[in-house]
Amino acid sequence: MTSQSQAPAPLSRVILIVLDSVGVGGAPDAAAFGDQGANTLVHTARAVGGLHLPNLAALGLGHLASIEGVAPRAAPQAAFGRLTELSAGKDTTTGHWEIAGLPTAIPFPVFPEGFPQELLKRFTDATGHRVLGNVPASGTEIIDRLGEEHLRTGRPIVYTSGDSVLQIAAHEETFGLDELYRCCAVARRLVDPLGVARVIARPFIGEPGSFCRTAGRRDYSRRPPGPTVLDALGEAGVPVVGVGKIYDIFAGAGVAEKVGSGNNAEGVERTLEVMGRLPRGLIFTNLVDFDALYGHRRDAPGYARCLEAFDQRLPDLLRALRADDMLILTADHGNDPTMPGSDHTREQVPLLVWGPRLRAGVDLGVGETFADIAATLRSIFALPAAAVGQSFLEKVHRP
Repeated sequence: MTSQSQAPAPLSRVILIVLDSVGVGGAPDAAAFGDQGANTLVHTARAVGGLHLPNLAALGLGHLASIEGVAPRAAPQAAFGRLTELSAGKDTTTGHWEIAGLPTAIPFPVFPEGFPQELLKRFTDATGHRVLGNVPASGTEIIDRLGEEHLRTGRPIVYTSGDSVLQIAAHEETFGLDELYRCCAVARRLVDPLGVARVIARPFIGEPGSFCRTAGRRDYSRRPPGPTVLDALGEAGVPVVGVGKIYDIFAGAGVAEKVGSGNNAEGVERTLEVMGRLPRGLIFTNLVDFDALYGHRRDAPGYARCLEAFDQRLPDLLRALRADDMLILTADHGNDPTMPGSDHTREQVPLLVWGPRLRAGVDLGVGETFADIAATLRSIFALPAAAVGQSFLEKVHRP
């Protein structure tokens, strides 16, 4: 559907927070992705005997699915709904690009047998490093398996997953962060002709038997193939600040300021800091721990604790909102920790919209695309309508 831009609304700032992988099931094409029946929130709650999310419940989370411990409220404080992914994928890049108004029609390539040997030869020639691995694997499993050999040989560990991603793991102290980042920048250039969505630096520390990944992760994404709402905002003079890995996901396109964070707690703190100094614009935050620490590791209790930790910080975000703010909580895909394997799951995502000048308890239904968020941003900041997405501003705005 085509969005319809309305007259400028008395809103001047949007805080858009992506709860990475917090899907809510129900994707109509889940079976085509091997994910029939996946439901991250519902199954996580069931696995731990119920979730304690009083603040998200107050906003209306319990109206999106039958989530054990999160009952529907008689008078939810936020507008609530679900969004369906239009893109041909279920990864971080496609999800975020679609949120920003750019669905991906052709899926990114994946490499279930590893990367071509010719690519690895060019990598070795350019970096001076032969590699270990070159297999699909979970990040924690492969450093446990190959970390000791990496320390002995100095060879970086290359691996992939069900997503379109080339990941390079190396010991932060012996290999060095700068060298790891250099290798990833080289890999990004080499995989561009293949269309790989992301190269990710995965530093770790420790000794054999006790390796652990650090907060030095860095994503090297493909540049979006077309303009997003972030570009349109920047061209209109509306500041866009990316918190967490947002800048990396968009390869910097349309993001005026990059604010790093190593985990969810830092992501919330950095978001609050930006809210304290940015009077107008878009604050776009990714909170990655749900996905990186618990979804891929199929750790339902950990996922539950992570949700509950965010719920405890939610009041801080709500108190920091001004009268002319809109808070949007959503996700980019699912990662049901009770499903087999370690890949993302194809799911619809939550949509919770709150602000002092917005209507409470509005049922937004099920949107046809994540790009409804981009269409809404266009309406708020009086930008021309885009070809995809339907703004929900008119439904939630209270004159």
